[in-house]
Amino acid sequence: MGASVKSRQESVVARIEQLRKEIREHDERYYVQAQPTISDEEYDRLLRELAKLEEEFPQFRTPDSPTQRVGGQVTKEFPTVVHEVPMLSLANTYSEEEVRDFDRRIRSALGGPYRYVCELKVDGVAVSLLYRDGVLVRGATRGDGTQGDDITVNIRTIRSVPLRLRTTRNGIRNAEVRGEVFMTREDFQRMNREREAAGERTFVNPRNSTAGTLKLQDSALVARRPLQFIAYYLRADGNVLKSHYENLGILKDLGFRVSEHTRLCGNVDEVVQYWKEWESRREELPYDIDGVVVKIDALAQQEELGAIAKSPRWAIAFKFAARRQETVLRSIILQVGRVGTVTPVADLEPVFVGGTTVSRATLHNEDYIRDLDIRPGDVVVVEKGGDVIPKVSGVVLEKRKPGTKPFSMPSLCPECGSKIFRPADEANFYCVNTECPAQVRARIEHFAQRGAMDIEGLGEAAVDQLVEKGFLKNYADLYSLRRRSGDLEKLERWGKKSVANLLESIEQSKQRPFSRVLFALGIRHVGAGVAQLLARNLRSMDALLEANFDDLQRIQGIGPQIAESVLRFVADRHNRALIERLRRAGLTFEEKTTAAGLFGLSGKTFVLTGTLESLSRSEAKERIEERGGHVASSVSKNTDYVVVGREPGSKLERARRLGVAVLTESDFLAMINNSSQ
Repeated sequence: MGASVKSRQESVVARIEQLRKEIREHDERYYVQAQPTISDEEYDRLLRELAKLEEEFPQFRTPDSPTQRVGGQVTKEFPTVVHEVPMLSLANTYSEEEVRDFDRRIRSALGGPYRYVCELKVDGVAVSLLYRDGVLVRGATRGDGTQGDDITVNIRTIRSVPLRLRTTRNGIRNAEVRGEVFMTREDFQRMNREREAAGERTFVNPRNSTAGTLKLQDSALVARRPLQFIAYYLRADGNVLKSHYENLGILKDLGFRVSEHTRLCGNVDEVVQYWKEWESRREELPYDIDGVVVKIDALAQQEELGAIAKSPRWAIAFKFAARRQETVLRSIILQVGRVGTVTPVADLEPVFVGGTTVSRATLHNEDYIRDLDIRPGDVVVVEKGGDVIPKVSGVVLEKRKPGTKPFSMPSLCPECGSKIFRPADEANFYCVNTECPAQVRARIEHFAQRGAMDIEGLGEAAVDQLVEKGFLKNYADLYSLRRRSGDLEKLERWGKKSVANLLESIEQSKQRPFSRVLFALGIRHVGAGVAQLLARNLRSMDALLEANFDDLQRIQGIGPQIAESVLRFVADRHNRALIERLRRAGLTFEEKTTAAGLFGLSGKTFVLTGTLESLSRSEAKERIEERGGHVASSVSKNTDYVVVGREPGSKLERARRLGVAVLTESDFLAMINNSSQ
């Protein structure tokens, strides 16, 4: 390399590093400290200069560069990851008496002095961030506490999440940071106004929109949503950490936003005072909170107290009481969900409850209405428990006017006029017509999803557009789209290539196995596992259509509720017509005979742990089930094999203790390949 070229590259590297340093500092000032020091225009100029240099010299682009926040990576699925330390959920209480009981248990267990840290409970979505050598390598949802979804590509777009730690304190470089992803009320309302103006569906509340955003498959869309992050937990490898309160200060030094309202409390009286203070002050905050979190400060005492089931003994969530207001119930209307659930909803005189105006509230089901004797025209009590979904919780009987009549459920679906029914031992009514307009969009999305027919290009927005324009009235219409390809190409956001890709994916879906077809039909209570049981035992669609209640009941794992649901679905003339259209389209209506027995996969139980290099978790599961095996979520004495990938969790240790056979990825691939020969 010539001296001049080397000199040029050195100057480029120096400028890139300088720009990254400046942009990170401005990100922290703006998104963490809320104290910007430059204009948006100047910030954009720095970012454009950095992006241009990285485009010209891609060898110097790094995952922690500020330019990597803009998104653009599309994720077909979010792999499951195992948390190194379980993300426990907190026990909840709404009662001062229960908090004092909690304190008595702490005092009895510890014996000596202790103190609490009180924090605001932000109403968002809990996530875990993993840093290695100071760089963000993984972001994951809480999931079930033991394992969650890897959403790193989406986490990177949140500007209050440092892509690189500032290591100015304690020399921390390898760490796990946990916190809450959330939206402010102002950002949420502005986003909803923009969506409404664009003719898009609006969101219900900030928390729901945050949860949905984190699971979007296109990170460019996530980058455009106003997500923020606030940290509340630190675990650092090789570092002696002593106090939760001190850890919050360390997190701030590392570049994270932490709550400025956290307080050290010396006794339970101070805890109760903190709770009462913020119950009255919550509207002062720009974001929603639904209570306070109370934790023992000393980490050694946390360790001593331990956990019970899925909750720590050293912490509790002290929730705010539900907010209540009285208003008039104008009428009871019915809403129909994806699988035909008919839900009564209260149409209310608008009332301000918990920071928002409420005009609709859930009434749950017919029994709920009857038990509370709720009648149109009544003055009712409206609550927002946990500041989320409003509900009618009671009737002010002394204000009831003469002449009101009890409510009774109608016999016909309000959307399509088909009969609705209430299964035995259930509280809900259902519409079984799968072509019911209220169900069409969601049923098509379910039919096309990964794990069902796996049709790429049919996300929520595409389905909405195709239904709205009259191209799709049910999922069988997908197989007639080829005749209308010219019309499809004229639609907004479509073109020859995107239409061709969609039609090719629809064509490929005809090769999906029979069990996937059964799952895609959207029969209530028939998930992927039940669909496999039906396919494996009945072997064909014709056999399913001819089966009676006893035939279905004889299948191990099929109970009376599932059997009734299947029979009700196939008895409906709309569903029969759809099934016949799918048959004519060429979908797989018979279970193929596999060579499962050649390698003993038939009837064998597998457990997957860690990350496989050559297959996703769902692909590995599919390969096993295609060959007659079964995939379980936990290791037991009935497990035949545990398949171990990169970074396995506690399942590997349990397998060793129980003496279960452990397969490496190469062992597993050899096994499934041999079983196909």
